Amino acid sequence: MQRVRFLEKNANVADTEYRIVEIFETLQGEGFNTGMPSIFIRFGKCNLACPWCDTNYNQYETKTLAEIMQTVRQFTARNIIITGGEPTIQPNLERLLDQLKAEGYFIAIETNGLKPVPLQIDYIATSPKRLYQKNYLKHHIPFAHEVRIVVDDDVFAFCEQIEQSIKAERYYLSPCECNGEMNMLETITLLGLLNQRPNRPRWQLSIQTHKMAGIE
Repeated sequence: MQRVRFLEKNANVADTEYRIVEIFETLQGEGFNTGMPSIFIRFGKCNLACPWCDTNYNQYETKTLAEIMQTVRQFTARNIIITGGEPTIQPNLERLLDQLKAEGYFIAIETNGLKPVPLQIDYIATSPKRLYQKNYLKHHIPFAHEVRIVVDDDVFAFCEQIEQSIKAERYYLSPCECNGEMNMLETITLLGLLNQRPNRPRWQLSIQTHKMAGIE
């Protein structure tokens, strides 16, 4: 209760505004934590523009920190996933993360990995984008708990580049969905080629199981 009152007594913090696409509770659908009950906070705007992106990140509404927390507290999950769009470009993100940590939430982030990740984050999932391969030669996060690369073309060389630049506990390939179809054969073929290399990180398959299960 004291943590809730902290926002009530600090209007400047409580009134901080954020670009929010949606906030919802579901099961994590991809990566290492597939199946984990989670609250997704999806932010608007992105610093990239991938043509196959399945998120309308330019359609958002403005919500205050207090309004976000009011929504989050209605759910039962204790795992928060900060996603987008691109969450690391959000102004005053640390204020929201501080409040979530104060209320005992575990915080994961889904990011493209081009900008630094706030220190409050407990778990980093990054999805570097092949279309912006040159950007990752200039700057990127140095570590992630998991890397997920979408197979939107021949990404073999890009995977090798990311292995060298972003150290991770796990590396995943994800099929690219276009017009309702996933390029599964291309994805698993590439997976096999990556895993034939000796003394290199082993890659695994990550599928958007939430779409297969019919949930958000």
